[in-house]
Amino acid sequence: MKVDILLKELNLKAVRSGGAGGQHVNKTSSKVEVAFSIPNSAALSEDEKQRLLKKQDSRISKEGVIVMQSDETRSQHKNKSLVIERLLKWLEENLKEKKLRKKTKLSKAVIEKRLKEKKRQALKKLHRKNPEH
Repeated sequence: MKVDILLKELNLKAVRSGGAGGQHVNKTSSKVEVAFSIPNSAALSEDEKQRLLKKQDSRISKEGVIVMQSDETRSQHKNKSLVIERLLKWLEENLKEKKLRKKTKLSKAVIEKRLKEKKRQALKKLHRKNPEH
């Protein structure tokens, strides 16, 4: 993933933020939305694009565009940096290849210990029973 190219491909849009805030919220567009088209990106390799498009994430549209938004602060600039940071973090996490788990075999000592404990428990329960006449 080439971050410098990716940053140029982002579509940023400032919109009015909802919620409480009085008259100020009706005049300013402090909420920032970022849209990033995965299939049309030159910053990602074909393998990376396929890996991201396979993800079952509600933020990815059918066309492969990921949309994120931020309205945490009243500053458009802070929201812009927050949403870009969040997008980059999401891309980084989802592009990591997960290591395959190697199946391991139990050692003989572990197997023997389990069987001994099982036998001991069985004998304990056997001794609890009333002797038959």
